[in-house]
Amino acid sequence: MLDKYENPWMYNGVEFNSDDIDNYVGFVYLITNTKNDRKYIGKKTFWSSKTKQVNKKKKKFKVESDWKSYYGSSDLLLTDVEKYGIHTFKREILRLCKTKGEASYFEAKEQFLVDAVIDSMYYNTWISVRVRRSHLKL
Repeated sequence: MLDKYENPWMYNGVEFNSDDIDNYVGFVYLITNTKNDRKYIGKKTFWSSKTKQVNKKKKKFKVESDWKSYYGSSDLLLTDVEKYGIHTFKREILRLCKTKGEASYFEAKEQFLVDAVIDSMYYNTWISVRVRRSHLKL
């Protein structure tokens, strides 16, 4: 089932939808402000855990995250999204990831490759990563 949502994520030039997330935990992305070409590199998971009380016991279950409407965690970026509107931003998935560790690794790698924290054309202001080889299932 193809689902439609506002300003969809693109992956390899094609709109990305929920049918494509089954084998993945998350993705590394690039958001570009088409008004000034400023960019942001980040990661997002497709799933989050919710807790529900069932028969007086807490049960965890997986639910789809807000990835379709997500525009990053940067306050600078979110201020510009509010100012210019969501259709001013191009959202691209750079890499689909099978583990959270893989997403963390490739997010940091992409940020370091372009000097995202040093280059003022990026909204990124810090890089934080902690990954072990065992976290990667490549």
